Amino acid sequence: MYSHTPPAPPPKPGNHDTSGMGTPVLTGPSSHTPRPPPPLPEAVTAGGMQSADVGAAASTGTLAQAQDMPDPGDQWLPKFLQDKSKQDLAEILSDPARLSALTHSPQTIHPSLGSSHEALQVALSENMERAAQLLELEARLAHQRSATQAQLLSTHALERQWRSKQADMDHALAPFAPASLYQRLSQGVQEQEAVCYALEESFLEGEGDGALATEREVGDWIRRYREAKKLYYLRQERKERWDEGRVGGWR
Repeated sequence: MYSHTPPAPPPKPGNHDTSGMGTPVLTGPSSHTPRPPPPLPEAVTAGGMQSADVGAAASTGTLAQAQDMPDPGDQWLPKFLQDKSKQDLAEILSDPARLSALTHSPQTIHPSLGSSHEALQVALSENMERAAQLLELEARLAHQRSATQAQLLSTHALERQWRSKQADMDHALAPFAPASLYQRLSQGVQEQEAVCYALEESFLEGEGDGALATEREVGDWIRRYREAKKLYYLRQERKERWDEGRVGGWR
């Protein structure tokens, strides 16, 4: 099913193959391509691209028209200078300012040079339009950056306020936490056991003079001892239930 024969190597590019000659091969860390810029807003991109396409088409058409015009040659002279004498022509050639004015004047300029000027003017207008768009984008970007910075600072302030409120809430709810409630229950069992033991000791010791307690005093002690033992057994039962995991909500 599988062939052990390796595939044939790719053909070597010849002199006529220029696909692999124009692009240099980079190796090492510098071979990584730069990160592309973030995309512009759709509306701005659409408007900018549309105006850029129109300007590029206009400048391309004007430049192509200028390139189609033939070279006037060395013997060409403007009609304004064809009837001038050699002395006048020599004076004009000796004056660079006058020669430049005649070269670029609308009445004496050659059509090919005029077309080049028009193409340059279109390109200049296009560059100015793009510069204005870039300035507008820069202003919008600065506004968005400042708004984002303000939102970030507000978010950090809200985070600090939330941490402070959370700390206050934890401090307020600390006595009602399961660990605190279990500790209070254990202390209550021990305290109630001590109360019962104190009642027993007081009954056994009596008044200390050997007199017998009256029936009313015995009844009052039995009532207090029964209530103390009832509370003790209740707390002890709750603690045992907690130790066995029979308290719902926490285990």
